[in-house]
Amino acid sequence: MRIAEVIGSVTLSRVHPTLVGARWVIGVPFSLKALREGSGPDGEDLVIYDDLGAGVGGRIGFSEGAEAAAPFHPKKKPVDAYCACILDQVIVSPSDS
Repeated sequence: MRIAEVIGSVTLSRVHPTLVGARWVIGVPFSLKALREGSGPDGEDLVIYDDLGAGVGGRIGFSEGAEAAAPFHPKKKPVDAYCACILDQVIVSPSDS
């Protein structure tokens, strides 16, 4: 699971039949360095399936790849990133190295 900040939403004019009514957000992932420093997200933005109602500026935990489609099992959905949680707070402990 990775952590991202929501920067917007996506509206589709056409969608795969299994995804009708789905909500999509644009998220920018954080690197561990950015989380430790308390700076902004520094990854490449991506589109994430969201059925939790994440808002702009919020931090979310998301899964990618096969894990992103797991919540829909046994149904098959063409999803590559899934919002698994909305985060209230993120605390990163300093590394021992």
